[in-house]
Amino acid sequence: QWHYINKGDKAVAQTAREGADINVEDAWKLTAGDPKIIVAVVDEGVKYTHPDLAANMWVNTREMTGTTGVDDDGNGYVDDYYGYNFVTNGPISWDVVDDKGEGDSGHGTHTAGTVAAINNNGIGVCGVAGGSGNDDGVRIMSCQALSGTAAGSGTTAVMARAFKYAADNGAVILQCSWGYVSGSANSYEWGTPGFKDEEEWATNAPLEKDALDYFLHNAGSPNGPIEGGLAIFAGGNESAPQAGFPGAAEDCISVSATAADYTPATYTNYGPGTTIAAPGGDQDYYYEYFDDNHKRGEIGCVLSTLPYDISETGYGYMEGTSMACPHVSGVAALGLSYALQLGKTFTQNEFTTLLLTSVNDINQYCTGTKQYFTDKGSLATLDLSQYKKGMGTGYIDAYQVLMNVRGITCIPIPVGSQYTLNLQPYLGGGNLDLKITEISISAEDMNRLGISANPTIFANQIILKCTKPGSAVVRIKLLAGNGNNSGMNGMPITKEFAFIAREVHSQNGGWL
Repeated sequence: QWHYINKGDKAVAQTAREGADINVEDAWKLTAGDPKIIVAVVDEGVKYTHPDLAANMWVNTREMTGTTGVDDDGNGYVDDYYGYNFVTNGPISWDVVDDKGEGDSGHGTHTAGTVAAINNNGIGVCGVAGGSGNDDGVRIMSCQALSGTAAGSGTTAVMARAFKYAADNGAVILQCSWGYVSGSANSYEWGTPGFKDEEEWATNAPLEKDALDYFLHNAGSPNGPIEGGLAIFAGGNESAPQAGFPGAAEDCISVSATAADYTPATYTNYGPGTTIAAPGGDQDYYYEYFDDNHKRGEIGCVLSTLPYDISETGYGYMEGTSMACPHVSGVAALGLSYALQLGKTFTQNEFTTLLLTSVNDINQYCTGTKQYFTDKGSLATLDLSQYKKGMGTGYIDAYQVLMNVRGITCIPIPVGSQYTLNLQPYLGGGNLDLKITEISISAEDMNRLGISANPTIFANQIILKCTKPGSAVVRIKLLAGNGNNSGMNGMPITKEFAFIAREVHSQNGGWL
């Protein structure tokens, strides 16, 4: 799962870059999830009996311990044990196929696995917020709004009911790996052309918009880590210069997709409405060679759980903004889990701002061109410059999210060259009367960042060299109010910062 921990393995891709991941390894040392955080997967049904998902499913206890065929909790839905199938108004399904062999694809189970497949259980895959193996992962609520070719699948009425159910039953995140085809798409592989702006979407899908607004404003609780909810959508796979709706709406988070080398996936939508980037995989960049014939490289895609009806092993690779979206949902769930652990509460807007500014720069990879293979095996060229400033605020970083929840300023450090760090912009700017006296970083963290020599202090700045992508908390001692009087020492203070070492970093320090 290179999308979690990318070591630049050339078996994944010849162009793979170390650090082109969501930076979750160090985040897991602080939290791996919390069962009080519920993520509603609005998608095809989730296979709740999957051995890598079952223990992390949300369970409606009153229905589970009640009478079959009775609405024991009085919420209007009978036997909604793990969620509900809003398409057929009955049990959740994941294996419905019609007489043409068309139907469910395992999509909902795959996205659920990225959010919260059980970690440290010795089988299968990990989820971003799947816990530590001690029944402490976030919980997945299956709000089935898609069901293969079934009548009513994906209608605005079905989506609206799913959104309201999620809010009323405790979910704080909507994980929505779907959307209308971008209104800026040049061609359409399915469905009808989408909406060109939010006003057109709201006019044509008013019930869906109202239900989405209901979730955004009514999810969560006063005693929880967030007041309101987060709606996270896939940006779309039409290579269009605009994200699709509903994700492109002002209050939603719309996710673009990247490959294992930070570059945009060949299929991803970008531009207006796009909020943030995450790994979605891209088999077009990665080919294996057999007898001079090209074979698309699955390993460059995202590995997650699947129903056994779809895959004999229960696991498989998929690609798309659908796969990028649950990475952001999982990271958001980690952040809320950590906020719960620290006893912190955010408004919906505060946490959204925090999430969208916890990123690494992607624009410096959006230059020049890149070759890829089409689905027919022919070589094509992608102009990367068209994606610059169009992939959202940046590449999601789980460790930065937790540091920002904790209230620790994150400082980007470039990898591979000596760097002089001026702390003034991170201490309030201006000419503050603060003198750096000491920087403390553990031997373990120095090794993780590839720092072979202790950082030094010169002219009230820190000089260091990181040779590996990584993250670490450092403690810096300063003297406040030292002034120019050598006879006064000033007041000693200590401040923590998080260093985020990556190949490149944004010129503005990651601020919006």
